[in-house]
Amino acid sequence: MAILVTGGAGYVGSHTVAALVERGVETIVVDNMVKGHKQAVWPGVKLYEGDLQDVPFMDKVFTENTVTAVIHFAAFSLVAESVENPAKYYDNNVAGTLQLLKSMNKHNVKSIIFSSTASTYGNPEVIPVTEEATESPINPYGESKLAVERMLKWFDGAYGIKHVILRYFNVAGAHESAKIGEDHEPETHLIPMILQTALGKRESFDLYGDDYPTPDGTCIRDYIHIMDLADAHILALQKLENEPTSALYNLSSGSGFSNKEILEAARRITGIDIPVRFAPRRAGDPPVLVASSDKIKRELGWNPTRTHIDNIIRTAWAWHSANPNGYNKA
Repeated sequence: MAILVTGGAGYVGSHTVAALVERGVETIVVDNMVKGHKQAVWPGVKLYEGDLQDVPFMDKVFTENTVTAVIHFAAFSLVAESVENPAKYYDNNVAGTLQLLKSMNKHNVKSIIFSSTASTYGNPEVIPVTEEATESPINPYGESKLAVERMLKWFDGAYGIKHVILRYFNVAGAHESAKIGEDHEPETHLIPMILQTALGKRESFDLYGDDYPTPDGTCIRDYIHIMDLADAHILALQKLENEPTSALYNLSSGSGFSNKEILEAARRITGIDIPVRFAPRRAGDPPVLVASSDKIKRELGWNPTRTHIDNIIRTAWAWHSANPNGYNKA
């Protein structure tokens, strides 16, 4: 009886695999290694290296293991790239998930946790964002995730594949052991870029926009610790096991920190006067993006105990300072 984690060699996937293994759950990983890292796969976990759209490969995975549920992380997630190359995102994120669902149905696996995104909301009009907010993506990445969400609804009705959709806001931090952490190429996330600057990997940190209608003029975002996020996936699995009905939840802290506050916290925790370069606003960046996670707290008892900005940065710094080149040790 195993949980199949697609994209389990990536940032969010690897931390969720770690959380599953730490709870004694048999876990297997499928990853094509386009974005993943073999070193990120938790020790002792069976890794299948291949693509979701390779039907014989997926048949082999499902035949060799008794899979009871799938946690699906495998996706491309760069917003700017999705605008430049939408075909890549529809092919990988949508067509890849379609083939995964067909494989699941073929092998009678009826539960899936889907890693979605706040990008499905676009630029929300009401803050904090709830699950009832209008979905209005402003880029192909968000559109591809929303397309999958809608596909899941129809697969539930037709084939009885139940799902839990988790829409993330900003995810950061690292496992307490510092054995795994965040390593993207290219890196586009705020906290890793700040910490790479602290390590001298960047000349300065570029802060886009200091004239927003916020208390300090910089954008405010909602951050959640990666291991609190992993815990939510385990609760979602338990929900489908105990109560097989489909559901949708936001994952967020419910409060926000400005870019300047993140920068100052990083300076305090690293003890380094991290250089910053102010740049004009980027098109499409809303001033404030904060969400409500009341629904998952109420229905599943989720309790994000690690999601304090100092702890997020402390664990991220432990990973980055121990692995200044990420998983590439050279």
